[in-house]
Amino acid sequence: MKNWITEKHQKESLAALKRLIDIPSVNTADGTSFPPFGKAIEECLTEALTICEELGMTTYHDPAGFYGYADYGQGEELIAVLCHLDVVPAGDLALWETDPFQAVVKEGVMYGRGSQDDKGPTIAALYAFKAVVDSGVAFNKRIRFVFGTDEETLWRCMAHYNLKEEQPTKGFVPDSAFPVTYAEKGLLQAKLIGPGSTAFALACGDAFNVVPGNAQYQGQDAQLVSQKLAELGISQTLTDQTVTVNGKAVHSSAAGQGVNAVNQLATGLVQVHSHPMLQFLAEKVGTETNGFSIFGEVKDEMTGELTFNVATIKVTETKSEIELDLRIPVSYPAADLVPLLEKAAAAYGLTYEEFDHVPALYVPKESDLVQTLTTIYQNKTGDQTQPITSGGATYARTMKNMVAFGAHFPDTKSLAHQANEGISITEMVQAMDIYAEAIFQLCCN
Repeated sequence: MKNWITEKHQKESLAALKRLIDIPSVNTADGTSFPPFGKAIEECLTEALTICEELGMTTYHDPAGFYGYADYGQGEELIAVLCHLDVVPAGDLALWETDPFQAVVKEGVMYGRGSQDDKGPTIAALYAFKAVVDSGVAFNKRIRFVFGTDEETLWRCMAHYNLKEEQPTKGFVPDSAFPVTYAEKGLLQAKLIGPGSTAFALACGDAFNVVPGNAQYQGQDAQLVSQKLAELGISQTLTDQTVTVNGKAVHSSAAGQGVNAVNQLATGLVQVHSHPMLQFLAEKVGTETNGFSIFGEVKDEMTGELTFNVATIKVTETKSEIELDLRIPVSYPAADLVPLLEKAAAAYGLTYEEFDHVPALYVPKESDLVQTLTTIYQNKTGDQTQPITSGGATYARTMKNMVAFGAHFPDTKSLAHQANEGISITEMVQAMDIYAEAIFQLCCN
C-alpha cells in the first residue's frame, strides 16, 4: 500500500492540532442559549471549520452552534467522518506537568487536553484527507467531516444534526481504538438523589465519563476521617482540615483499570458521618466496578461485563446527589437493569433520575465496511488483530453503517480523560496514513 503522508503533512497537522488544543473547549453551558455549550466550544468549532477551508473544503456552521461540517468531492454517496471538539475538564492541575490547554511537544509527544480524545485523531483524519487530495486522485464519492460539540455530555449536537442534515451512506469515527470497533456497549447515565446534611458537605468529581482520581473532604473532624481512611489502607493526605483521597482517573468505560477516589472517601467518611448516600456507596458499591452487588453478574461473550462508575458526589444542606455512568453489554437491555438500580437505591431512601441513555452499537464483523477497514489496518501495520468491541460510546451509534476506527493503537497507553494526556507524534502520523488509505478506498474507488 502507498505511503500517503509527507513531511509537509506532518508539520502542518501538528500546527493545526496545537490550534485546537489551545482552545479550552470544555462544556460550560446548558444548551439553551447561544452558544449552546459555551464560548470556548464555539471558538473551537469555528477554528476547526477554518482549518477545513484551508484544506480546500466547503463548510457549514450551524447557526445555533450545535455542529458544523466540511464537504469535498462529487457523487451520490456520502462518506462521513464523525469527530468531536469538546473535551472533559482538566481535573487536578497539580497532576499536570504542562498547561492542559497549551499544547507542548516533549520527547516526541504532543501534550494537552484533547490530544487523544478527540482533537488529535480529528486532525489526523483531516490531514489524511489532505494527503489523498494532494496525491491527485479523483473523488467519486462525497466526504463529509462532521464536528460535534457535546460528545462528553449529552450528544445534543448529533441530535440536532440528524434532525436537519443528510445521512451518510457509511463512514467511521476516529474516536476509539484500532483495528475496528464493531460493537459498543449501551450507555446509561443516571443520578441518585437523597437528603442533605448539616454535618458535612462534599463536591467531588468532574464528569460522568471520568473515574474520579481524587476526592476531598473539609471539616473540623478531618483528622478523624483521615484516621479511618488510614485504617482501611486507603491512600490519602491530610493538610490542615482537608483530607485528599488519591485514586486513579481513567475513562469510565475502563473503570476497572482506575481507582475511584469518591468510593474510597465514602467508605471512610461513613464511619464518621452516618448518611444514606455514603452508606449506599460503602455497602452497595465499595470497590466494585461491575455493579455486582446491585445487578448480579451482567456479562456477555461479545462485549464482556458491565462497568459501573460513580463519577461525582455532591452533598449540601438540602440535597445529596451522585452521578453514575454504566456501560452495558450489548445483549442486556438497559430497561432490565433500571428497576434493579431503583430498588437498591430506594432501600437507602434515594431516588433514581435518568440523565442519558444511548443504545448499543452493532455492525456485523462480516460487513464490507468492517472488513475493508480491518484489512487496511492489518496491511498497514502487520498487526493481525481482529475487530474488537468496546465499552466506550462513540458517535458511530448515532447513524447507520458507522464504526469506530482508531486512532488509539492496541499497545499504546490510553491517557484520555487523565492528567498529562498526550499523543505520540509517530503514532499520530501512522494513524494519518491508515486514515488516508481508508479515505482513498471509501471515496475514490
